[in-house]
Amino acid sequence: MTSDDDLNAQNDYQNSPLFKKASEILKLANRIAEIASSYEIESSKENEQEILRSQALFIREDASIIPAKIAGAWNCDLYDIKMEKATIIRKCARDLATHMTGLEMYGFKETEYLDLLRDEIEHFRILFAEWVETFDPWNYIIDRWGLFNPPGISYNDPDPDDDLPFDPDDLNFED
Repeated sequence: MTSDDDLNAQNDYQNSPLFKKASEILKLANRIAEIASSYEIESSKENEQEILRSQALFIREDASIIPAKIAGAWNCDLYDIKMEKATIIRKCARDLATHMTGLEMYGFKETEYLDLLRDEIEHFRILFAEWVETFDPWNYIIDRWGLFNPPGISYNDPDPDDDLPFDPDDLNFED
């Protein structure tokens, strides 16, 4: 059974500046997406309206992934898992910039909202980089895909736990 202290510790991410900034980005991105989705552009090309709406959906999607991945990484101790989630967060944040440029290219005129979102992402980037520096690279499981191993660890290195003796008869489940 989980205690109140355990639940509070697991939810600490919600009080972190990083998560709060991600939530602000999500709110702003949702507002931009809402405006862009209902936007009527003057274009002779029918698909440009659809592209504009698609960019709005991509903005909403990427912005919603960021806080979810922060929550998932927050209480995980393993370096490779934290780095995997951090990589997804960075990709989503960078994709937001691409989608905002797409909105501008296809006629979105409320660029002041895009400038606000760009500023929020820049503030988030700094908080994010500081958070990543807290990851313990020596608390890891070898990433056999080779992407998120600490410096000096290779995907084909022997697992240091492989030489630990294990005897199932030593387990006592009667306690």
